[in-house]
Amino acid sequence: MKITVVGAGNVGAGVAQRIADKSLAREVVLIDVVEGIPQGKALDMYESSPVEGADVKITGSNDYEPSAKSDIVVITAGIARKPGMSRDDLQNTNAGIVKSVTEQVVKYSPDAILIIVSNPLDVMTYVAMKVSGHDRRRVIGMAGVLDTARFRSFIAEALHVSVEDVQAFVLGGHGDSMVPLVRFTSVGGIPVTELLPKKTIDEIVTRTRNGGIEIVNYLKSGSAYYAPSSSVTQMVQAIVQDKKRILPCSVWLQGEYKLNNVIVGVPVKLGAGGCEEIMQISLTDEEQAALAKSAAEVQVNIAKLKL
Repeated sequence: MKITVVGAGNVGAGVAQRIADKSLAREVVLIDVVEGIPQGKALDMYESSPVEGADVKITGSNDYEPSAKSDIVVITAGIARKPGMSRDDLQNTNAGIVKSVTEQVVKYSPDAILIIVSNPLDVMTYVAMKVSGHDRRRVIGMAGVLDTARFRSFIAEALHVSVEDVQAFVLGGHGDSMVPLVRFTSVGGIPVTELLPKKTIDEIVTRTRNGGIEIVNYLKSGSAYYAPSSSVTQMVQAIVQDKKRILPCSVWLQGEYKLNNVIVGVPVKLGAGGCEEIMQISLTDEEQAALAKSAAEVQVNIAKLKL
């Protein structure tokens, strides 16, 4: 596999490093517009390979030619949120960036699967799909994997149990209206509602929805990158190793979950073909309404785009 990561900031560099450390590709290309940054970070990563035991070629570039014939391209490019800035505030600037990046990516790697990380996530995934001309199997947003990781972490913390024993998933847009599905959440096979009071669960749901801004408020400048880079790498691994993982990702819906012409997070099967199947589950009226509300917010923002 040859994998390109566009954007050499904290998230992009973290993704490139994790992919290399796990030997998920024979070659990793890191691209950024700032001269010297991708080259320096790529060299630093490569020099760690003897210690990590990872025989992966890592190169950095300011142009896209070295990325030619990539199998997977991860797009993290864009400005990050600052305190007081919503995901929607990012839209106009990042839409232009993602449009330009996608055009270059498709020029050099027309068969690549695209994984989108730039915010606002669901809208940027739509931008990449429209600009690339790819079908929905090959343009996938990272949102739900990260949101689910946060949800699982907070539950494990509340119960003082291993994060490995917490199973859950979060649907909807990557924003304040995301839908953590408590009904499908379990700890070692035990429904979480048997282990935590409703008040605590509600507090965890709220904290999950505010997970990104909580970190932004701590950092003052910049946003989360450790958990996002891990989440992307989990998706990359599922595709590279054809694992058929069931993960919540943002994809283009065409009737699934009673939603049409919108990109929003739902459970999908990730394998060598990208999004190989959208897994449909029965939702209660309340859950369906929450998902529809989240999707409607994404649709409003998609309508504002000028591509």
